[in-house]
Amino acid sequence: MDKQSKAQVVKISNYIGADKKRFARLMDLFFGDDLRISQRASWVLSHCVDKYPALIMPYLEKMINQVNQAKHNAIKRNTVRIMADIELPEELLGIAADVCFRFLDNPQEAIAVRVFSMSVCYNITLREPALANELRLIIEDHYEHGSAGFQSRARRILKALKSLEA
Repeated sequence: MDKQSKAQVVKISNYIGADKKRFARLMDLFFGDDLRISQRASWVLSHCVDKYPALIMPYLEKMINQVNQAKHNAIKRNTVRIMADIELPEELLGIAADVCFRFLDNPQEAIAVRVFSMSVCYNITLREPALANELRLIIEDHYEHGSAGFQSRARRILKALKSLEA
């Protein structure tokens, strides 16, 4: 298998299903040293977590802590996407905010990583309103030079932040 397709990802994620042992094996591959395998595992992982979000909880802290050292954008993108789509435990909000605010504020990061980070940061501000102004300032600072995707998500989040103030 040289190229990974969405059909293969769906097939593998369906095979894993809600099985904790199969999911643990996937996490071993995700956290492993082989970059290509980690990258491919991250795509399968995001599909698995879409269907069974509780499976990621035992691995979430390690995943968030390691995303800074990810050597491939696919790993960052899929990790931050997962963080955007689940309810983060209270004890991980600080580290998640730190990671995602840094990604969002870095124009060198891939657009998808920044856009998913923006969503994570917004979700965190719903629980920690004191961070809303920081999020607004970062979005406004990068808006003008952002891609169409960045600007689209930014408009939605800025509008949502404004409605929270009202």
